[in-house]
Amino acid sequence: MRKKVTKAIFPVAGMGTRFLPATKSVPKEIMTLVDRPLVQYAIDEARAAGIKEFIFVTSRGKGALEDYFDHAPVLEQELRKKGKDELLSILKSTYMDSGAIAYLRQHRALGLGHAVWCARRLIANEPFAVILPDDVIAAETPCLQQMVEAYEEVGGNMVAAMEVPPEKASSYGVLDIEKDTGSVVSVKGMVEKPKPEDAPSNLAVIGRYILGPSVLRNLNKIKSGAGGEIQLTDAIAKDIGTDVPVSGYRFRGQRFDCGSKAGFLQATVAFALARDDLRDDLSRYLESISQVTKAAE
Repeated sequence: MRKKVTKAIFPVAGMGTRFLPATKSVPKEIMTLVDRPLVQYAIDEARAAGIKEFIFVTSRGKGALEDYFDHAPVLEQELRKKGKDELLSILKSTYMDSGAIAYLRQHRALGLGHAVWCARRLIANEPFAVILPDDVIAAETPCLQQMVEAYEEVGGNMVAAMEVPPEKASSYGVLDIEKDTGSVVSVKGMVEKPKPEDAPSNLAVIGRYILGPSVLRNLNKIKSGAGGEIQLTDAIAKDIGTDVPVSGYRFRGQRFDCGSKAGFLQATVAFALARDDLRDDLSRYLESISQVTKAAE
């Protein structure tokens, strides 16, 4: 019987420079889509997948991120006093139980692989998930939950994958596919940020992973790769051809790259339109903009 995936690493050490000046004082991960921070979407997805232990790899200036998950007794008391039970319930959903969350510092920006390696002592000999909060995925069944269900069937290392146009390949790790069975593909190679003409497929890795302890052992030995960083895909690729299978998983849902301004704005509109309390007003506003644009043309 496979060990259950109950631990997740959240690499959140990035400086968020694409969102300056906002990220001068506000960690990118607590910037809000509608009324929830990016990191809350990631936490909710992890909880739905059965994650019980949450490991954040942070850096200097991320104190507000840690405070976000703390209890707020004064605010809680005020909401209770005013009978605002719905808001009180929302507030409580941001709390984390004592001991359920851990924070580690990545002192040097050496890439995603290095960030995951920083958490090695808290993982030990267990499978674990990695969630990048920049990748927000709208899905009927949360992406990581889909992956956990597939992982229980195939085991090994699993990466979330989606199809991208050739000109976008250089922004991703791209899978070299051995066997395609639909939602799960067997992987015979992984190429980090290839040129379009060198991409082995159109299936790109995005920010959801289920990995075994062998990846941490590989990270112990790996040297810097593309961009001078320690690449997580390089460590996963080292298991290809061993007794640890590597799979890609075509998730069902829409991924938004909230590490970019355009992706963040697209996600904001999409999530707002999905809300009953916001849909009508926003739809009317977007329609009015469309009419003005057409008139101007």
